[in-house]
Amino acid sequence: MKTFAASLALVAALSSSVLASPANLEARATATSTGKLPAVSVKGNAFFAGNDRFYIRGVDYQPGGASDAKDPIADVAGCKRDVAYFQKLGVNTIRVYTVDNTANHDECMSMLADAGIYLALDVNTPKYSINRAAPALSYNDVYLQSVFATIDAFSSYSNTLLFFSGNEVINDDSTTACAPYVKAVTRDMRQYIGSRGYRAIPVGYSAADVDSNRLEMAEYMNCGTDAERSDFFAFNDYSWCDPSSFQKSGWDKKVQTYSNYSIPLFLSEFGCNTNTRQFNEIASLYSDEMTAVYSGGLVYEYSEEGSKYGLVKISGDTVDPLTDFNTLKTKLAATKAPTGDGGYLKSGVATKCPAESSTWNVTWGNDLPSIPAPAKKYLTSGAGKGPGLQGAGSQNAGTQSTGTAPANAGQVSSTASASTGAAASLRVPEFSAAPYFCGLVVLASTLLGATLL
Repeated sequence: MKTFAASLALVAALSSSVLASPANLEARATATSTGKLPAVSVKGNAFFAGNDRFYIRGVDYQPGGASDAKDPIADVAGCKRDVAYFQKLGVNTIRVYTVDNTANHDECMSMLADAGIYLALDVNTPKYSINRAAPALSYNDVYLQSVFATIDAFSSYSNTLLFFSGNEVINDDSTTACAPYVKAVTRDMRQYIGSRGYRAIPVGYSAADVDSNRLEMAEYMNCGTDAERSDFFAFNDYSWCDPSSFQKSGWDKKVQTYSNYSIPLFLSEFGCNTNTRQFNEIASLYSDEMTAVYSGGLVYEYSEEGSKYGLVKISGDTVDPLTDFNTLKTKLAATKAPTGDGGYLKSGVATKCPAESSTWNVTWGNDLPSIPAPAKKYLTSGAGKGPGLQGAGSQNAGTQSTGTAPANAGQVSSTASASTGAAASLRVPEFSAAPYFCGLVVLASTLLGATLL
């Protein structure tokens, strides 16, 4: 989220420890709130809802913006107000950057499902996230407990489309040393989902719009063993600035670059506002020029928060559609989802992990940090009640990882019952005690603070 970094700096500085509560999944979805939309799964480099190819046609949704972190999925009145406009716009997905993992989300998730809308959810909050200035310190058991509790809260909804393990943690070449921690969290989330017996909700990362290391990050998240690889990769892309075209924007070159990428790829934010937005990229994004490689995208953003990206202006219970709303609505209506499978890549192989370079400062090779020891118990007994948005924070709390993990560390050998929450005998691999450290030198730019993982 483009406005998150600056506003999180003070919050990160105030973060302190918070203890996990006993296993009590108070925020878990109820059985009556599920099943209204078919669950989406990954096949090859595409998403499918049942036997039908699924393209993300959505908007980024966080009313109030980063400076006023609230949970829009727990705000029933606000949700009812906005779902009507989602339907008018013609979207099938919203992305939410912050939720309260102690709140009940049944009503809003049900309203979204009734409207045919899925949720792409970031699992981090301002207080519970990886700090790019201190990734080793902030990757700890207190942080993972919050992440896992968020998974618990949304796992039972059939319209939970996917989870983002992080957003723009790496925002320049100097912060690429954080990549092993981003990938470790993704691995841990996937293992938690499997260990708890949940359906295979896709987990992946949302990368910043940084040309110099975007490809390396995509390769990195798709290299290694199946237990280490992401389910998808997304990136924020503001390179199509109207008036433009498929060729002028460079989108044609990106399609070529990722033509053999073997997991789903989509745009987690797009919609350059340098000039008047015409949203002509919609026609290309959902055409056979791109559908063999891309699975759609999310326009930034629904509500106007002072950055002139908003599609609507919200004032209390009133929503005023702006010019961009009507423009996007028109373009989406004129661009139907392609029929058939869109030429997707049905099978593929893992990519090769990128080599260390001047723009890729990952010195670990293929290794990842092991899951912090106290967090292992969550795999078998569950995360328990989350800290919500009022918790003390995790970035300077908890127990850190103490070594590197074997390549099969994220494998699931047995599962708990998702319906009863009963513990099962999951084998947690032994981790090597090899010492490690993050080679990131904290630059002056880190005064801007932490960013959400």
